[in-house]
Amino acid sequence: MTVWVSSSLAFLSTCLLVHFFHTNWRIAALVYANRTKISMHIKMTVKIVNHSNNALPTYETLLSAGMDVRANLTQSIILQPLERTLVPTGLFIELPAGFEAQIRPRSGLAAKNGITVLNTPGTIDADYRGELKIILVNLSNQPFTVNHGDRIAQMIIAKHETITWALVDKLDETQRGIGGFGHTGK
Repeated sequence: MTVWVSSSLAFLSTCLLVHFFHTNWRIAALVYANRTKISMHIKMTVKIVNHSNNALPTYETLLSAGMDVRANLTQSIILQPLERTLVPTGLFIELPAGFEAQIRPRSGLAAKNGITVLNTPGTIDADYRGELKIILVNLSNQPFTVNHGDRIAQMIIAKHETITWALVDKLDETQRGIGGFGHTGK
């Protein structure tokens, strides 16, 4: 009887693990890839309205921190050298309190074409309900065309703290002190 109960419990545990990893493939892949160090992602659900015909922002690889965001355009935008523009995405999000969305450049656009996000990282606050628009700038010497559906930026959801200030007359001393702006050398 004891053997049957323990083997039944082992079978049930295995079934539960298989079901868990089947429905949570990101965790399963991480467990498989990092057998010695299990990294588990905690999923958070964020409300989103998509007024574009593009896919929702997605993680392009298993361990990506940023989700690619796409342009929502009725006609292409030609970005001249040193010109900046607001590119609509058609996306509206509702973040939980204590979180922000950070908008960052895509490294490939920056390295290959000189295209970056002007206010990097751009912050989308939890209480903002307007359309997400990306401020792109062309730092190259060639015109660059942004087309509908192009991946134009990355979005990272990050936790942040809300602080209160403690007004003091003096700050604690540190080894660095007031040194900044390259004071440690090249």
